Amino acid sequence: MPGPTPPQTPKPLVVLVEDDTVLRNALAFSLKIEGYRVEICESGEALLQMPRPLGPTCLVVDQRLSGVTGIVALRVLRGRGVALPAILITTQPGPLLRALAGEFGVRIVEKPLLDAELFAAIAEELAR
Repeated sequence: MPGPTPPQTPKPLVVLVEDDTVLRNALAFSLKIEGYRVEICESGEALLQMPRPLGPTCLVVDQRLSGVTGIVALRVLRGRGVALPAILITTQPGPLLRALAGEFGVRIVEKPLLDAELFAAIAEELAR
């Protein structure tokens, strides 16, 4: 008779903050195929209101959100002491955005997103 089944560790969670429905659905689908649990926020405001997730978590936040931008939402979270690994996705980040991302410990992945690049960045951030 087999022994008790060892407890399974939960899959890492990716909190995806993206206001573009098509991109959000495509990224969520791809992340789930890669084995991640996915929680979606459609705005920076929604991210700031969500309870802090438990377990291994990586934030993937679009910069160009309507309302609160990605970097502003991340700045607020850092100010609250939330040090979850985070990736900012954007097109053509300028020097100021790069400097702010560096100051907040946020990695930038540029659009157009290539699945392998984003997945590698998420894995590296979760491993830190």
